[in-house]
Amino acid sequence: MNRMNTKRRLSFLVLLAVVSLAGCSNEKTRTAPSPETVRNIPVLAVQQANVPDLLEAVGTVRAAQTSDAASQMMGNIVEIRAHEGDHVQRGQVLAVIDDSQPRAAVDRSTAADLAAQQQLVGADSDLTLAESTLKRYQTLFEKKSVSPQEFDEVKARRQAALARRDMAKAGQAQAQAALSQARTSLDYTRIRAPFDGVVTEKKADSGTLASPGMPIFTVEDVHRYRLEATVNENDLQYVRTGEQVSVVIDALDNLGLKGKVVQIVPAADAASRTFLVKIELPPDTRLRSGLFGRAQFSRGERQALMIPRSAVIERGQLQGIYVLDQYRVASLRYITLGKPSGAEVEVLAGLQDGERLVAKPGAVDLNGKRIEVQ
Repeated sequence: MNRMNTKRRLSFLVLLAVVSLAGCSNEKTRTAPSPETVRNIPVLAVQQANVPDLLEAVGTVRAAQTSDAASQMMGNIVEIRAHEGDHVQRGQVLAVIDDSQPRAAVDRSTAADLAAQQQLVGADSDLTLAESTLKRYQTLFEKKSVSPQEFDEVKARRQAALARRDMAKAGQAQAQAALSQARTSLDYTRIRAPFDGVVTEKKADSGTLASPGMPIFTVEDVHRYRLEATVNENDLQYVRTGEQVSVVIDALDNLGLKGKVVQIVPAADAASRTFLVKIELPPDTRLRSGLFGRAQFSRGERQALMIPRSAVIERGQLQGIYVLDQYRVASLRYITLGKPSGAEVEVLAGLQDGERLVAKPGAVDLNGKRIEVQ
């Protein structure tokens, strides 16, 4: 009985072994599914290349000429004739200050000037008469027809008339000076544009009490702008006055301009250890004060891995590329990008020299697919 049970167990084990071997044989005969093939996809091999080594300095766009139109006298502002954004001409009246007192002073000075003119006319007439009388008495005195005393009295009257005429002239000059001063004070009641430009800020309204030196408007010359950038003290050696530099304005769709270094402020900022560099920009109607800009100064060349910007895939805040393995199977790899340069962008990390990648993946998902090289 025991022998029968033992034989049955041995038979069961042999049968189990045969089934297991058959299963293993079937698994070995199965083949992994081949990846999908995508054709006509452009592929390129990455190689290091010499690229310009640029020093980038950030700054702010400012008008080359900016002025505050300020009051030169004390008085209430009675009229505002300009507002932010208005284009103004040199000498145009922007605001009016109460002119009642200066106008009254002009009227008084005008009257005083007229009176001084009349006094001068009278003094001239007296002097003319005195000189004629002196000539006649001179003839009579030579003929001994008048006494020396009478002749001396006529001479004295002529001297007195001459003195009155000189005093009248001085009085008239004083009156004219007072009139000129009164007219100048009256002109101070008009706040005028210092040059052709645009009003960028209005700092007072009607009814405000203006005082000497108080800014009323800020006017900028919209025809000339410059970028005021800061450069680290260690990098100042790469900046030279008069050189042409590239300037990028981010807010204007990365507008690229050719600027010229016109000034390097010789004193460094004690807090940041940076120097202020002023770069003159070419005329462009899109430029405005306050825009952010980047100036690029050349430091020579360096080696970098550059790839087409069309090869980059955006995944939220991440950037990736499709890299091919030895079997031409593409896999998505996330990389770290540097600064763009035209149609290319620098790869800082995630890619090695000599690797192949898809140049233009478009919107097609190529991850895990075999690429037929175009």
